[in-house]
Amino acid sequence: MEDRFDIGSFDEAGNRPATADFTYLEGLNSGQREAVEALDGPVLVLAGAGTGKTRVLISRLAHILNLRNVKPWEILAVTFTNKAAAEMQERTAHIIGPQAIEIKLGTFHSIGVWLLRRHAELIGLDRNFTILDTDDQLRLLKQIMTEEGIDQKRWPPRGLAATIDRWKDKGLRADQVQGANSSEFAHGKAAALYAIYQERLAAQNACDFGDLLLHALTLFQKNSDILALYQNRFKYILVDEYQDTNVAQYLLLRLLAQKHRNICCVGDDDQSIYGWRGAEVGNILKFEDDFSGAKVIRLEQNYRSTSHILGAASGLIAHNEGRLGKTLFTEGNEGDPVILNGLWDGPNEARWIAEEIENHERKGKSLKDMAILVRASFQTRDFEECFLSMGIKYRVIGGLRFYERREIRDVLAYLRVINQPDDDLAFERIYNLPKRGLGTKALEKLRELGRAENLSLSRAAKMAVEKGLFKGKPLTALKDLMASFDDWRAQKDLIPPDELVEAVLEESGYFDMWRQDKSPEAEGKRENLKELVPAIAEYESLGQFLEHVSLVMENNADKGSDMVSLMTLHSAKGLEYDIIFLPGWEEGLFPHQRALDENGLKALEEERRLAYVGITRAKERCYISHASNRRIHGQWQSSLPSRFIDELPSDHTKDQSEQGIYNSTRQSEGFSHTSWRNPESSHLAEILGKRARANQQFVDNSTKPVDKASKSDGFAIGSRIFHQKFGYGRIVRKDGPKLEIAFEKAGVKKVMENFVQAA
Repeated sequence: MEDRFDIGSFDEAGNRPATADFTYLEGLNSGQREAVEALDGPVLVLAGAGTGKTRVLISRLAHILNLRNVKPWEILAVTFTNKAAAEMQERTAHIIGPQAIEIKLGTFHSIGVWLLRRHAELIGLDRNFTILDTDDQLRLLKQIMTEEGIDQKRWPPRGLAATIDRWKDKGLRADQVQGANSSEFAHGKAAALYAIYQERLAAQNACDFGDLLLHALTLFQKNSDILALYQNRFKYILVDEYQDTNVAQYLLLRLLAQKHRNICCVGDDDQSIYGWRGAEVGNILKFEDDFSGAKVIRLEQNYRSTSHILGAASGLIAHNEGRLGKTLFTEGNEGDPVILNGLWDGPNEARWIAEEIENHERKGKSLKDMAILVRASFQTRDFEECFLSMGIKYRVIGGLRFYERREIRDVLAYLRVINQPDDDLAFERIYNLPKRGLGTKALEKLRELGRAENLSLSRAAKMAVEKGLFKGKPLTALKDLMASFDDWRAQKDLIPPDELVEAVLEESGYFDMWRQDKSPEAEGKRENLKELVPAIAEYESLGQFLEHVSLVMENNADKGSDMVSLMTLHSAKGLEYDIIFLPGWEEGLFPHQRALDENGLKALEEERRLAYVGITRAKERCYISHASNRRIHGQWQSSLPSRFIDELPSDHTKDQSEQGIYNSTRQSEGFSHTSWRNPESSHLAEILGKRARANQQFVDNSTKPVDKASKSDGFAIGSRIFHQKFGYGRIVRKDGPKLEIAFEKAGVKKVMENFVQAA
């Protein structure tokens, strides 16, 4: 064993050395000290937001080494990120010295790799096995699907990869996928494809990221002697962020802890927000059932936020039923109530927040001490546009700025080629996107022609079509692409730029590519593409819009340190700021309607935990806002305030909506917790109808954009429809997805089917 350091000798009874240093216990509050000193047996530490859990974990490691006859390598400490592991190693070394390096400390996946490198032959691999990245994984799946005759346009490889990843998160091998665990992907063929995929991985001496845990679990389940080896070795196990564990991680921990039962899991059931990627909040909720005699310790003293912020967060999360329960408190100041504000629409909301930021900046606050946390990534665009116009510096955390996102840059490349045919970089980006059968050989042929004739790629492509320099499918694909560009350029100065981008999205096949994609991120891609339509609608011409984007990108190059942080709520976990803004608290957006439709009450409780996480990021001030009307993916929607606003305790909030109209409206219309929770109630339906009649220029929140894929036969000639910009009309002619519509007020217009709705 790796016995390189000796931290002190113990007597035969296992008593500690007299030289032990306990200074790390100084300053711990009663709950923290109890968590540090409860060394033996199963322990669950419910650590609320801002309660000092990292200090508890590190002090506990030191205390084990001081009081128990245990070597550092007999302790297993598991974290969720490499950053957290490095921080814990560094801070532990500061307390106990260089022997900290001997603690087996790392992420679940790094520990999985460590186990598999030692026992690879038992799972059919050599020790020098390769770990595939996402691109390699998709490439292999595409090969398999091609060989098996699976239509990859209807069943995208990313969807299969996501399905296999979910099975691995649940600890399911290919031979265990059946019944309730099966998938409808490719008409039920996913399990068979999974088996082929695993066989192919083994043949290549490779595994993917999910295998690092699944193979480790299989190693223990099928080799009792190997399991016993590690059960004996790890006398103490510590786990951080236990609420984020998936089933495979949970099963691994249970197996390892069976011998000594000295397992301490630290987590917060109220901050379990990653169910969409496999985390099971049930793991922490059933800890006492899994480990009989477990001790549960609550860390409730918060060192981050004011009492008003904690009161608002605690009052909100108390509405969740699936929780173990705790109440945060602080010995710090009361602070200011959480500010609630209702605005007319999304741009007004962004402007209000920008003005509040400027007010705080004038009072001496740095921009880096402020953050805006949104529920959906498309919400960032209103803020980015507003900040640019007001000269407020910002950074996007955990993601790209709107115009930097891959799908947006792809469509911008189409628009650049329409506007400027000689833009080779843009043409090269999209000439085979979506895939048209124009590979690298075709591109090189166009380059050679361009160099010989002194032409840009786009003009070389046109010449290649005219002279028939390509044959078969590449010729047809290139001919169709160049014809589309000719059509779009002809329309460029005749129709508004938002109609042009609608046509490009649909006719190029680019939007359909993401519509067919079944991967988890595809929905976000589609949301962002739809958000591009209203973004360009604000400009009179395509050239004006592209010039604006160039200015935005140039502004993005400023890397100054004092910037407002802009991110999604999921990205904000573990962060803290003096001032937090939480926009978009509206029904359908937050809680998110898609999540509710898919998972019901379970999703609602996770959405509420997400709201709790958002509020508890704030140290001094917290602002929550909602808009009565919001343009989502090009469609104006009338919005009701989120039920979460109704659940915030009034003792800890202050509503500064104009003339209090939002609170008074809710009261006069008879809103109650019951009506909020039952969106089908007749009373709420009546209210929605009243709101819709009062705001006829907007689409009701119950009306959502309809993807072409969800329509059986599209719209028939004579059908009455609604368009966000042109209003109501009837279809007079159609050509596939292209509709000619006689609008009641705007006259006859040509629009794409995907951007209208049945009226």
